[in-house]
Amino acid sequence: MILPTYTLSDFDYNLPEEMIAQKPADPRDHSRLLVYNRRDQSITDDYFYNIGNYLPADTSLVVNNSKVEKCRLLFEEGKMEIFVTKAVNDKVVEAMVRPGKKFKEGRTVEVADGITAKVLSIASDGIRTLELNVSLDDERIKPYKKTPFPPYIEQDEALSDRYQTVFAKDSGSKAAPTAGLHFTPELLESLRELGIEKKEVTLHVGLGTFAPVKAERIEDHKMHSEWYQISEKQAEALNQTKNITAVGTTSVRVLESAINENGEFEASTGDTDIFITPGYEFKSVDHLITNFHLPKSTLLMLVAAFMGFEETHRLYAHAIKEKYRFYSFGDAMLIL
Repeated sequence: MILPTYTLSDFDYNLPEEMIAQKPADPRDHSRLLVYNRRDQSITDDYFYNIGNYLPADTSLVVNNSKVEKCRLLFEEGKMEIFVTKAVNDKVVEAMVRPGKKFKEGRTVEVADGITAKVLSIASDGIRTLELNVSLDDERIKPYKKTPFPPYIEQDEALSDRYQTVFAKDSGSKAAPTAGLHFTPELLESLRELGIEKKEVTLHVGLGTFAPVKAERIEDHKMHSEWYQISEKQAEALNQTKNITAVGTTSVRVLESAINENGEFEASTGDTDIFITPGYEFKSVDHLITNFHLPKSTLLMLVAAFMGFEETHRLYAHAIKEKYRFYSFGDAMLIL
């Protein structure tokens, strides 16, 4: 069987700017929910708090329990920025900086009263290795730590808690696993009473999730890698699960990376650069809960792989027509 080839332009669509959600639904589970059934290609419009009406009773929700770090350091009222992409230790970091011309190699920059950053080196992609004169945990640096909201959401620290899932535990993400933002403790409990259990995996979302795909032939795109972990206990629990509903594309990346050729999950820790595009055969996921993703993004390609290329375009057109809210703080989709 010859698989169709896709170009980057195939994953483009036009979204009115006003449909990019700037704030989450309140309460969390009052976001809208588009339910798509792959068996009969039906579309149902509902609300997330009713998701238990659609999930099969024997499914397990697999969520990403990664917690978003306050890794964005803003100084001079936001005019100067150190975005920590990796902490080498409590004082040495790899970071994106702004303005770049201030952070020249060998220079020590005073970023705030009593806080300096020495530029140890500059990588070819512009990432600086900086040595701070205070620890990242120092009280003096705490006021400058901000939540790394995506570029399409205005910086509003009042929404910081809403950019974390209620099951976030393991700190390390540079962006939220957004499909999980719709769950409340009460909704999780009501699902548990239906027999739908929550199982946790960890994937630290990297900045690569926002990296634009530049290659017109999508197979030429170099996929970013992200750290993930499945413990022995988690792998054992997943192997006892007959049906899996992945909460978000990050959970899918973990599940598809940690399953072996015999269809069994293995405890593992490492980096995954799995790139899922149409034609991919899923080995672990039966259903998917996801948000509405950016045009030309690797996340949109994963969704198209799961429910079909043509159907993805049809559903996104429906969501735009019905004025669903898009992206990180937006509404959700359940693909059955």
